[in-house]
Amino acid sequence: MSGEKKKKLKARLPRGLSDRGPAEMAATQRMIEKIREVYERYGFEPIETPAFEYTDALGKFLPDQDRPNEGVFSFQDDDEQWLSLRYDLTAPLARYVAENFQSLALPFRSYRYGWVFRNEKPGPGRFRQFMQFDADTVGSASPAADAEMCMMAADTMEALGIPRGSYVVKVNNRKVLDGLLESIGLGGVENTGQRLTVLRAIDKYDRLGIEGVRLLLGEGRKDESGDFTKGAGLQGREIDAVTLLLQPTVWPELPDTDFSRDSVRRKLPGASKPIVYSHSAFMDNMRRMFGHSKLAQEGIETLYEIGVLTAASHYNDGRIVIDPSIVRGLEYYTGPVFEVELTFPIEDEDGRPVQFGSVGGGGRYDGLVARFRGEQVPATGFSIGVSRLLAALKHLGKTEEKPAPGPVVVTVFDRDRIADYQRMVQQLRDAPLDPEKPDGPRIRAELYLGNPRNFANQLKYADRRNAPCVVIQGSDERQSGVVQIKDLIVGAELAKLEKGREAHLQRQAEAQRQVPESELLDAVRAVLNRHGVTWK
Repeated sequence: MSGEKKKKLKARLPRGLSDRGPAEMAATQRMIEKIREVYERYGFEPIETPAFEYTDALGKFLPDQDRPNEGVFSFQDDDEQWLSLRYDLTAPLARYVAENFQSLALPFRSYRYGWVFRNEKPGPGRFRQFMQFDADTVGSASPAADAEMCMMAADTMEALGIPRGSYVVKVNNRKVLDGLLESIGLGGVENTGQRLTVLRAIDKYDRLGIEGVRLLLGEGRKDESGDFTKGAGLQGREIDAVTLLLQPTVWPELPDTDFSRDSVRRKLPGASKPIVYSHSAFMDNMRRMFGHSKLAQEGIETLYEIGVLTAASHYNDGRIVIDPSIVRGLEYYTGPVFEVELTFPIEDEDGRPVQFGSVGGGGRYDGLVARFRGEQVPATGFSIGVSRLLAALKHLGKTEEKPAPGPVVVTVFDRDRIADYQRMVQQLRDAPLDPEKPDGPRIRAELYLGNPRNFANQLKYADRRNAPCVVIQGSDERQSGVVQIKDLIVGAELAKLEKGREAHLQRQAEAQRQVPESELLDAVRAVLNRHGVTWK
């Protein structure tokens, strides 16, 4: 036998991925339920699509059709078809709608949530796998559908505990930018790649600022790590024209008085303080500055209508605002686009105050379903970045970090009596938490399956499992026909009290009690009720 020591495989997590423990999963599930409640209140219903799709179904914006593995994770099936992990939930929805078009009630309103995957360079806050929660309306070209997405996004933020004033839903229209790009010679199919580079440069405005965007619109930009990102190759005057859209503070001066009911108080990018302006006046400004093409005019008029619709439902109090800097980085958007930004300050790695930024977005994509059907099918949708939003809620103290209650643990004193202990476990599992609700949640229980030799280790295990109580029956208890119920929650509180004091003695009596074995179920229920323990 070789004298070489066998090498152990190193346990390591790939970059850009993360593990999740019970506490984070429980917090995520609670958040998902609140989002679901809002979406269903708006009339959306759930569907689910698989994580894999045929690569050609994901869209023309994939950079390499011969070996499509840049930006997405792909592999070739045994029939030589390329498959890819979905990079968002919208492209799979377009395939689903096209495939089931005749059986759907249009407009089709659905929501979905699940993991998406990006084959990109990971970094702080940038993951290769993350969860999204989407809602979409397919089959309606009305700006009312876009306005509704914006209002639902605002309602979702508040349902999650983010107070009004700590978030803003920003709205723009890609037709305005597309019209501008047409005017500088970037229209047409032949300029698709260059237009996408421009869009992605503008989409980094919040993170890189105007100078960083100018570099990406020009020759390119080198980041802090030394990596170089090739730019869109625009020239000076073209760059000036595009960046003007991002800087409303250099437009003609806006009114500083509230002279109509559609006024909005907000802080424009680059402004030192919030100003009050009229929605109508702001739209007039956009018409004068950018309404030089038919496409841009259409975009501006749709924005005006969205503003009127949201104001009619009283969302014109700073929750929903027009912001020309919002473009979204995916090419398939064809009209209104929106983004939810959290405005409260946090500290970066160097302790400097920064805003948390975007936690969701979406827009209109009237051409995505058409790729399958050969006819325009209007659609609009909104997507929440679940993982990023959860981080924001943690910062605000709006998440419950503790995991869900663990199971009742039945301990083992005698290896030869495993069947007896298993019978107790099954009795608990078969019983409803509330005897008056026989169809309600059952009691969660488990048998200790480790080495029973050291009883202290069994209690440590139950404690680490977040068990509310344990069931104990040694040989003496069995002969007497009784069981001990040890309340671990009271036991933890007891450890903080001074021994010998009246409060300590009173709680000690609650911490462990002996009951007839026939009353096991009632005694466990009493502990669970005392602490409000429940499971869904």
